[in-house]
Amino acid sequence: MVWQKIAEKDSIEKGKGIEIKVGLKRIAIFNQDGYHGIDALCVHQDGSIAPGKLNGCVVECPLHFWHYDIKTGELLDYLKGVKLQTYNVEARNDGIYIDI
Repeated sequence: MVWQKIAEKDSIEKGKGIEIKVGLKRIAIFNQDGYHGIDALCVHQDGSIAPGKLNGCVVECPLHFWHYDIKTGELLDYLKGVKLQTYNVEARNDGIYIDI
């Protein structure tokens, strides 16, 4: 694994998410009680969850309202045992980094 800078410090508004691309991966980064990274595409119809509404550690897909835990990647409704990949994200003095 390699830490890679993905954003400037304080560039992701609290309670919001952004989507980044790292190679071929699309990753949603959320600023909610720390930074959290999960695969950006909802398993339902490949819509990005990054602009979804956050309620605590749960993000709601803006297309069809599926819900994911941003800390674990777990889908919380409809299908059991479905998880999006999670990534370690941390704020440092010079920016926000992800472990890829």
